Amino acid sequence: MLQIEIDNKDGFLWDLSGIVSEATFKTTRAGQASSFEMTLIKGGFYESDKFKYDLGDIIRVRLGSQNVFYGYIFSIDSGRNETVKITAYDQIRYLLANDTYQRTNITATALIQEIAKDFNLKVGKLDDTGYKIPKISESNSKLLDIICKALTKTLIDTKKIYVFFDDFGELSLRDAESMTLDVWLGDTSLVYDYKQKRSLDKTSNYVKISQENKKNKQRVNYILQDSKSVAKWGLLQHYQTVDENVSVPKINEMLDNLLKLKNREQRTFQLDALGDIRLRAGCYVLINIQELGVNKRFLVSECTHKFDGSADHTMSLELIDIDIREGK
Repeated sequence: MLQIEIDNKDGFLWDLSGIVSEATFKTTRAGQASSFEMTLIKGGFYESDKFKYDLGDIIRVRLGSQNVFYGYIFSIDSGRNETVKITAYDQIRYLLANDTYQRTNITATALIQEIAKDFNLKVGKLDDTGYKIPKISESNSKLLDIICKALTKTLIDTKKIYVFFDDFGELSLRDAESMTLDVWLGDTSLVYDYKQKRSLDKTSNYVKISQENKKNKQRVNYILQDSKSVAKWGLLQHYQTVDENVSVPKINEMLDNLLKLKNREQRTFQLDALGDIRLRAGCYVLINIQELGVNKRFLVSECTHKFDGSADHTMSLELIDIDIREGK
């Protein structure tokens, strides 16, 4: 059973485990805060007269010895009936604020540390990405978008996927490789339904990087393509510009990394399975579905855990086929 507590910051800590009829815990790999939604049955005989909850109260959720969620109440929906729906988000929700950041030669790790300090957010383990981004120029942008763009630039340069998330009340940054779980999901293990989608919507087999020399106002284009996939799929171009100070060897490295990342069909899975609370967005998990000839690991892009009553625990996963170590 889930252990759900409300800390309303007035000295009382309330255990809601017995009055929550259903709950949903959702994580997304990038661009969103984790959320926890629960439905309470109000007015039960076990409620104390002092029991209360309000916006901003702290929600802590555990399953056995596993920390699940730590966040803050952002909405309360109630009416004449006996149920109340409460939605809480973790610290990343506060990164939806807009601000301006102009920085040079800064790692994504240092950027997160700086933003967290500016907005009084708690920080936990932050892996050092090592890569110094030459220039960040963001004006009136969402803080979370600024961080996600920095991680995308890091991915292009290092071919490493870093996952930014709130780890039970502390902002964390981890190399996705360190979040690989020794868990098999498939025909004979936990999964009871799945869907597969193959697409070229985000595929690129022709990469063009453009660089302008501001002194002579001339533009030079650097191009790398995969002729075989161009012949098979047609020309699918990815285009971007770089600062004039970026060296030619660096541009060639970027071309190579971009082509390796983007020159592939996009294969995604949606799986419904029995719940395993260790799974969250950003981790790698092994998928074995014999009917589709699939036996490899996938990255979890979205994970939703549902709890219904005291025992039922299921999960829905959205998975993407992106395994950087394969180089394909």
